[in-house]
Amino acid sequence: MPDRVSELAQLFPEAMTDGRIDVEKLRLLLGEQVEDSQERYGLTWPGKRDAIRLAQKQSTATLEPMPGESVDWVTTKNVIIEGDNLEVLKLLQKSYYGKIKLIYIDPPYNTGNDFVYNDDFAEPTNAYLKRSGQTDNAGFRTSINRETSGRFHSDWLNMMYSRLTIARNILAEDGVLLMSLDDNELSNASLLLKEVFGESDFVTVLPWKSRTAKSDVPFGISVDHEWILICAKKKFMAGRPIGRRYYNSVDTGELWRLQDLRSNKTRYERPNSYFELIDPKTGESYAANPNRTWSITPETFDGYYERGKIVFPGDYEFLNIGAPMFRVFKSEDEIKSLKKYGTTRPM
Repeated sequence: MPDRVSELAQLFPEAMTDGRIDVEKLRLLLGEQVEDSQERYGLTWPGKRDAIRLAQKQSTATLEPMPGESVDWVTTKNVIIEGDNLEVLKLLQKSYYGKIKLIYIDPPYNTGNDFVYNDDFAEPTNAYLKRSGQTDNAGFRTSINRETSGRFHSDWLNMMYSRLTIARNILAEDGVLLMSLDDNELSNASLLLKEVFGESDFVTVLPWKSRTAKSDVPFGISVDHEWILICAKKKFMAGRPIGRRYYNSVDTGELWRLQDLRSNKTRYERPNSYFELIDPKTGESYAANPNRTWSITPETFDGYYERGKIVFPGDYEFLNIGAPMFRVFKSEDEIKSLKKYGTTRPM
């Protein structure tokens, strides 16, 4: 795992004093890049500083092999780790920093029930509950994490921050993280992921239907869906690689493929694209489909045709097409892939 202090020392040696960071000098070196305003955009809550420190605290736990409870111990390439997820993540971080391709998190939905997470594993859970005032001397519960409580959302955020921070550390540069949630913490989770991973790595929030709608619900509104929040590193590529078929002909000098020249717009939506397309070589005309007009206009046709971007029936004997098609060169596909999935991925 990289030492961030050492990395800062290499970037800003002037800001180091006796092996420690001189924060004020670092602020001066960064100049206008430092936010000095007392009012700033961000997500904050009680306990956030402790959650940040907790993520940086080294684990003292170890993993214990269980050959007797395992299957194919010697030859298997899979492993199941049972234990507290924070401690396990910290242990994984030592060997798998930046190597994990996929992380799926299904955290507590924070529905107002008992919500206990003891992140100080130097003491038993019962002792923690008593020390934190959640049980009395007899061991009975004295508090509950109701939504009316001021700690309702803070408890959840404190628990998630350290775990997401370490999850980010072990995620590969082409990796993706998925998190399942309901409505209770959706807004907080979105802001938290943007803070931990950075807004450039926050992809989107997807709804997924989790149950069949019910009629006997408050206000007559049945919530039959939950959410999947997605963060991805810069080199992540969604979906499966497409096995495209490229053609090679002497006249172009490079590989190319065909693409439908029609759009998904009607003649009323794109009246300028509803026209007869005429093959300059043969003079044969091709009528536009009123429900799927051409994706070009009479004004743009000449430019595309001169660049060899439009193929008509009969241009190549090995093609069996009955209508004009759009030509896409392989080099154009590679540029689009870089822009969509590479370091220049648009937000």
